[in-house]
Amino acid sequence: MAKQKALRILGVRIDDVTTKETLETFDAWIAEGTPHQVVTVNPEFVMRAQQDREFAVVLEEASLALPDGQGLLHASQVMGRPLRERVTGSDTLPLVAKRASSRGYRLFLLGAGPGVAERAAQKLTNDCPGLQIAGTYAGSPDPTEDAVIVARIKSAHPDVLFVAYGAPQQDLWINRNLENLGVPVCMGIGGAFDFVAGVTRRAPVWMRRLGVEWLYRLLQEPWRWRRMLALPRFVLAVLRERLSGNRRRSTCVESR
Repeated sequence: MAKQKALRILGVRIDDVTTKETLETFDAWIAEGTPHQVVTVNPEFVMRAQQDREFAVVLEEASLALPDGQGLLHASQVMGRPLRERVTGSDTLPLVAKRASSRGYRLFLLGAGPGVAERAAQKLTNDCPGLQIAGTYAGSPDPTEDAVIVARIKSAHPDVLFVAYGAPQQDLWINRNLENLGVPVCMGIGGAFDFVAGVTRRAPVWMRRLGVEWLYRLLQEPWRWRRMLALPRFVLAVLRERLSGNRRRSTCVESR
């Protein structure tokens, strides 16, 4: 990933990639055969990273940091370096499955509730004839289970591993097991298995296009309101950083 294709929002790296470029990057990594971590950054990730040093390091070390949240696109415009496209984990999963079915890639689905990964796998194979699902397993992000889960995945020889433990657990799990896994593409996928399996309904396309998918999820899952508080805090923090940058530039000009 070229360094010039990245920007920082509140100190967190976001790679300015499109969906097409992301899929092509996955192809290259699978051909290469060495392990890579993909994170799906949104405003909640950015705000958590301000307080959680371990999570911040994981995001920084990831091979690819996708611009998942619509708020990131708005923030990048405010900062004068607009991101080209929103690339979500929920959209990437079925696209990778479709690509895998024609190119022979093997997928492993890890996480979510009991039976959800299996249902998601069945839906993906129905939609993508020829898709090879190397394995499914709910498991747990508890470090005491790492050795057993890693052994199960390694024996399945997948090319792509999707992990649905929710953030930050999924991302921490991938980071600490990445080298032992040896899987070319390891990606935290949040609630994507639930969407594919039909456990949770995703927002209508028109809401996604308007950038208010978060509102639909909040209406479906009211318990998420505490997490959603990160959104207004993110907006205020971005505006403060922008204003602070303007003041610094103004001071530099005046000092000349």
